Amino acid sequence: MIRPLAASLLLAGPLSAAEPPPNVIVIFTDDLGYGDIGSFGAKGYQTPHLDQLAKEGTRFTNFHVAQAVCSASRAGLLTGCYPNRIGIHGALGPKSKTWLAHNETTLAEVFKSKGYATGMAGKWHLGDAPECLPVHHGFDEALGLPYSNDMWPQHPDLAKLPPDSAKRKQGYPNLFMFEGDKIIDPEVTAEDQTQLTTKYTERAVDFIDRHHDKPFFFYLAHSMPHVPLFVSDKFKGKSQRGIFGDVLMEIDWSVGQVMEALRKHGIEDRTLVVFTSDNGPWLSYGAHAGSAGPLREGKGTSLEGGTRVPCLMRWPGKIPAAATSDAMLMTIDLLPTLANLIGAKQPELPIDGLDVWPLISGKPGATNPHDAYAIYYNTNDLQAMISGDGKWKLLLPHAYRTLNGRKGRDDGLPINYQQAKITKPELYQLDADIGEKTDVTAGHPEIAAKLTAAAAKTREELGDALTGIKGKANRQPGRAQ
Repeated sequence: MIRPLAASLLLAGPLSAAEPPPNVIVIFTDDLGYGDIGSFGAKGYQTPHLDQLAKEGTRFTNFHVAQAVCSASRAGLLTGCYPNRIGIHGALGPKSKTWLAHNETTLAEVFKSKGYATGMAGKWHLGDAPECLPVHHGFDEALGLPYSNDMWPQHPDLAKLPPDSAKRKQGYPNLFMFEGDKIIDPEVTAEDQTQLTTKYTERAVDFIDRHHDKPFFFYLAHSMPHVPLFVSDKFKGKSQRGIFGDVLMEIDWSVGQVMEALRKHGIEDRTLVVFTSDNGPWLSYGAHAGSAGPLREGKGTSLEGGTRVPCLMRWPGKIPAAATSDAMLMTIDLLPTLANLIGAKQPELPIDGLDVWPLISGKPGATNPHDAYAIYYNTNDLQAMISGDGKWKLLLPHAYRTLNGRKGRDDGLPINYQQAKITKPELYQLDADIGEKTDVTAGHPEIAAKLTAAAAKTREELGDALTGIKGKANRQPGRAQ
């Protein structure tokens, strides 16, 4: 449901055949928690540009990622598929032998099919071999890192390990920066890390400057606020929240730079901007991690703190301004929605997302077309089902990591998680219990039965390692020969 914050708000109208299709910018942050921007309750730093984005667009409070971990989440966003359908699991490491298969259709390829210029800056994390970098998946140009900025020989975590530790001795190979499918910086340093947000932002602005007179799609995938945290001198020491707040102020600045570039060329009213995150906060990093706000747990879990992330969307006249929507949405829905919006064909291979434009645009009476959403984790563990309207969540038996209320450190090093188990299905009424505190299975057996049946149907198609069921529709990732 769309809830306007201003009484005079007019709902956005549909896209007419005579109107040009929009430019699209997707800003995808890394490990940004539900409570980490101003309009979602952040404290200790200011995010004025993101606050302005919320005032000029809609704040989506029930927006989810397909899995609460790096590579899998990105695969869901870019392909419209549950990551396990296409064989992408977890966070792909350096020199991974698997990657996003070339027969999977990406968002960039959808836009390119309609003559859009397509570009990217930031974290890719879907394969680091030259043949599987973004320019081989529909992007005309790309600049960034092949994986997370912590997959790096200078990662602080390595320094705390015993000198004879195999992991410390092995470390990580050099983190490199690519442009196109060429390495332009073979050894990213700590100084380079301080410039990542700035460098990505400058590339985004440059891309807009070069392509403002024709339709374009740009994917700005920030490496921050994933640990280890780095910030440029522009924002170092500027917040009351330490380096995490400084980093968020710089990300907010980045959003402001992108919006200013759109205004400079007079195209801000025909550009759809989406701002969100790949998963919730990495809570074990304490003061160097974000906040899940009222949600339970964080990154690496199928609880709300792992998959529910802040989301803002702006497109004047098409997406309601100064509004809040509690409609259930997931990143997998963006590809089919945007494809229909620009008149592009849907991918030939089956995908899981559906067109949710009526919900995004605030159409009165719009409902979610999904019966339910599946939440997988690990290699193929079906851990939860959420009803299409987002009101109900069935947690299925599985183990998950937790800090059990312990507070993390302040120095950028993590504390260890403990393991907890859900031993029987648990039902939560999310619209009344966003923190997943009270199991209401006994009071709503019919809802539990409906989501249990949806889980069985999902297992039949995509399998479930927890119950030993092999799916019939899973596809293979790309693999090294």
